[in-house]
Amino acid sequence: MIEQLDVKYISGVGPQRATLLAKELNIHSVFDLLYYFPYKYVDRSKIYAINEVTGDMPYIQVRGQITTFETAGEGRGKRLIAHFTDGTGFIDLIWFQGIKYVVSRYKVHQEYIVFGKPSVFNGRVNIAHPDLDPASEVQLSNLGMQPYYNTTEKMKRSFLNSHAIEKMMQNVMPLLKEPLPETLTPEIIAQQHLMPLNDALRNIHFPQNNDALRQAQLRLKFEELFYVQLNILRYASDRRRKFRGYVFHHVGAFFNTFYRDYLPFELTNAQKRVLREIRADMGSGKQMNRLLQGDVGSGKTMVALMSMLLALDNGYQACLMAPTEILANQHYETLCHQMDGLGVRVELLTGSIKGKKREEILSGLQSGDVRILIGTHALIEDGVNFAHLGLAVIDEQHRFGVAQRARLWAKSTQPPHVLVMTATPIPRTLAMTLYGDLDVSVIDELPPGRKPIATLHQFDNRRQQLNAFIRKQVNEGRQIYIVYPLIKESEKIDLKNLVEGYSQVCDDFPDLTVCQVHGQMKPALKDEQMQRFVRGEAQIMVATTVIEVGVNVPNASVMVIQNAERFGLSQLHQLRGRVGRGADQSYCILVTGFKLAEDTRKRIEIMVRTNDGFEIAEADLKLRGPGDLEGTQQSGMAFDLKIADLARDGQILQLAREVAERVVEEDPTCELPKNELLWQQLKKLRKNNINWSAIS
Repeated sequence: MIEQLDVKYISGVGPQRATLLAKELNIHSVFDLLYYFPYKYVDRSKIYAINEVTGDMPYIQVRGQITTFETAGEGRGKRLIAHFTDGTGFIDLIWFQGIKYVVSRYKVHQEYIVFGKPSVFNGRVNIAHPDLDPASEVQLSNLGMQPYYNTTEKMKRSFLNSHAIEKMMQNVMPLLKEPLPETLTPEIIAQQHLMPLNDALRNIHFPQNNDALRQAQLRLKFEELFYVQLNILRYASDRRRKFRGYVFHHVGAFFNTFYRDYLPFELTNAQKRVLREIRADMGSGKQMNRLLQGDVGSGKTMVALMSMLLALDNGYQACLMAPTEILANQHYETLCHQMDGLGVRVELLTGSIKGKKREEILSGLQSGDVRILIGTHALIEDGVNFAHLGLAVIDEQHRFGVAQRARLWAKSTQPPHVLVMTATPIPRTLAMTLYGDLDVSVIDELPPGRKPIATLHQFDNRRQQLNAFIRKQVNEGRQIYIVYPLIKESEKIDLKNLVEGYSQVCDDFPDLTVCQVHGQMKPALKDEQMQRFVRGEAQIMVATTVIEVGVNVPNASVMVIQNAERFGLSQLHQLRGRVGRGADQSYCILVTGFKLAEDTRKRIEIMVRTNDGFEIAEADLKLRGPGDLEGTQQSGMAFDLKIADLARDGQILQLAREVAERVVEEDPTCELPKNELLWQQLKKLRKNNINWSAIS
């Protein structure tokens, strides 16, 4: 089994490099090395004359000789310069590291082929840390598309750069005399017109041409996404077979009375559609697992409340779990207010509720007197026992890990129905991968009377105009949020900025009450400051992103985001959703410095142009890639996709899902001989990749 061979036995590796590869890239075997794919390719079939080369060209290749070496600079600034010519002109080759090695390795007046990226310094064209190969050893026709591999700084310092990995790959290829065992069935390969695995692995590292490269990429991306989907779908299918759901047969007095007499406004068509989907699930005998997506303010909580009333009508209890005490409190107050007089006992359970009060709640829960329980993680603690929990609603799901959701299941003799809510719109490709076993419902319209939030971009040198605008809004009776970034790496500087910002706002508005909130404050103080704003005693709140989830202040109509260039799109969208909760026109003002990077400028433009959370989430996925999307790490899907890109490979993902669905439908118990290879491969992948835990 050549693929199991330890990487240190490959020519050009050895024990020292093997240790570095294991530590830096988790490469231990030939198999690991083969699956370490290039991130780009450069065409190396063309040689340029030096007099054609300019500093703004991409990677180039020249052929010629070193005439002399010289060193310049002292200490850390010391560098080695080789003057290189092909007879049409001169170019400088420069090394800042490994000078001794270079001088011993390369000789003057020998012919080399030099490859690298040209730039200009002091009017001379140079290439820093170029690749040099003796011209006699290089056959240009063989070079063609050269692969480029990501390496770390530590590897580069030990001369283990992209070129070195490429050489290792060249040494591995002749070892693959026997084709590697296939990882997909002949049927799937034929139906999807996929390249065989062996050809794909050769062409992904050393493509014969562009077409062969495209086919290799398609094969490897399809396979990767196919197994992610097969894992999720098989798990979901198992669960549906094993677990019966409680059957909620009828719509009774609680639901009907609320609908008839308590509903504060007519439901939107989207809310009605989602309620129908939930009712169908809960009446089907299957256990519901549904993801409810909708922008901030779209009325998800109302749908959740009415779903809970359906559980009550059928003799069951319901619970609502929120990620923070502030949010749990807010849900509790909202539900109590909306159901006042309906005769439903609703209780709040958080970490800070102790002693006699806590005991009363817990015994009421066990006897069934408490019909709806709202709380934080405290709900899944061991001493919390329900009489008969029928529906669990989880808000802002990406803040709860898989294990925590599983513990909710154990609160009932059989798993309750689960409704997961999120205001972070999730792009379709990501939803299919992160929440592939959940059915998805979307509330895609805002309740009547809500005006879209106007978003403006302003540079930070226009503070006076901004202050005048804030003053005008306060005079009209509105409240203002001013938010500062708080990023772990620069937490001290960020807190300093927030404190300075707070005192600046106090100076600018000496007649107004300004409160401040950040994560470093003691919970009681933070809560007290928040409550001052909620009660309307403070007109301006200066805060970090702790307010991203939670506070509902209908009178707050302006959100000023300082250093908006430091926030991701989804986070900007979440923050913007804190305003626009009342009937007044609301504003979100993005304040940035003057110099903006290209993708930052794009982010700001998208925010100004659209309020559509899904469009924003798709754009965020394209700009930042999936690894950064909030919460993906706890979801149970490991994002160490080696080649597929969820932002760009949506069509391949869709295709892979359809094929995986067909396999699971025709072989739910994994017993058909023709699929044996697929189930074995899935088992192997799950063993090697521990993070592929079942989702939810």
